[in-house]
Amino acid sequence: MSGPPPGIDISSGGGPPPGVNTGRGGYVDPNWPFPGGPNDAPVIIYGYTPSFALALLATILFCLYFVAHLFQVVRYRTVYFCTFPIGLAFEIVGYIARCLSAKVNPYNLIFFILQYFFIVTAPVFLAAGIYAILSALIHRLGREYSLLPPKWILWFFITSDVVATITQITGAALIGVKQKKREDPTAANNILLGGLAYQVFAIGLFIILSGVFIFRARRQIKQAGLTLFIAAFSTATLLIYLRTVFRLAETAEGLGGDLSTKEVYFGTLEFLPVVLAVPLLNVWHPGRCVGRSIASDSKEEAGIVELESRG
Repeated sequence: MSGPPPGIDISSGGGPPPGVNTGRGGYVDPNWPFPGGPNDAPVIIYGYTPSFALALLATILFCLYFVAHLFQVVRYRTVYFCTFPIGLAFEIVGYIARCLSAKVNPYNLIFFILQYFFIVTAPVFLAAGIYAILSALIHRLGREYSLLPPKWILWFFITSDVVATITQITGAALIGVKQKKREDPTAANNILLGGLAYQVFAIGLFIILSGVFIFRARRQIKQAGLTLFIAAFSTATLLIYLRTVFRLAETAEGLGGDLSTKEVYFGTLEFLPVVLAVPLLNVWHPGRCVGRSIASDSKEEAGIVELESRG
């Protein structure tokens, strides 16, 4: 992650003149002069002034998805899927902060730090819900079709999620501290990069295990009427994976790289994959389609769930 460009003294609180593109360190919006507040950076760290329309749209959509997912988790009593609404709550906080950046002050470090922290870490919780779905599917369709026992899969990937979460939160928080103090955030960026790299590895391994299981259990999936659910589950998983790969590439470049300083990449590779993945699991909710518990072997419940999934 790059610091400010040569010739700009960020410790003094003064910024470059309006309209100056400062390259990898950010730029100053010619229509938004540097306000010079105590929490303001002398350049816009995003590399652009964020779109208020995009941030507001994201906030509204994730609020709607959050309410729907929370309602479904309660209705179907799917405790194993409760991390999904938590991830959506993170998205909401992140995009509200991005709205404030776009509308109130794009130079403000607090707004930038909040949106960065919550938007980067939110999909970790979404991924945890997706991991739990595979475990529920294994219990529902048959353990003999999985390469590993469902408990091993659940605990390995949940542990991986915890490690990725702690590492990413630590890295994102330290980046915020470094930006607040206007110090070089390279070490903090490397911590975040490590967390994202591990998450990419974990989701990649999960995709392989899921693919093998789905192929082996393809007849049972068809008989149980879960074909559409599996399609939704697979698509959501790949979309979250695409977003994580993008964040890894972006973090490897640093805050001043092309991927982080052009909002079109943020919109198409961060916002769009997540906003498409989430409603798929509203329409085909695991609590309705798969079951209420990831460890239930009850034939009676399985029959009820099968009737509900076809209804």
